[in-house]
Amino acid sequence: MTNTTLAQSYVLKASKRLRALEVLLAEAAYSDVVREAQEVVELAQKAMLRQVGMEPPKQHDVGPLLLSVRDRFAPEVQARLPDLARGSAWLRREREFAFYGDIDVIPTEVYGQQEADRALAIALTAVDVAQAVVPAIE
Repeated sequence: MTNTTLAQSYVLKASKRLRALEVLLAEAAYSDVVREAQEVVELAQKAMLRQVGMEPPKQHDVGPLLLSVRDRFAPEVQARLPDLARGSAWLRREREFAFYGDIDVIPTEVYGQQEADRALAIALTAVDVAQAVVPAIE
């Protein structure tokens, strides 16, 4: 048995949370899909940073940091980073509204299938890219 690294742990946690997104989507809990997808993406991106020797900052969107160190990743990963960073930025902007709402933003009314599908797609991409960067736990 190998020692699990923090990067591997993050990818494992992100992968397991993907299943929760599917349950939330099936329940039409669209705002919750958006909120939870942001956490999946955050974990996946921070795993990638840790794998290339960077301590992730204590912030929710590290997409710009990934782009700034893109040369540390394989070319096939580098090609996917801009889309991942854009998706992460969108989820970061939506995370508080999707969870808490505001006086004029009722999450269960504002977020629908389209936003949930977009969030899930971003989360799936993030985990896929992270799995390409971080070796699987043996």
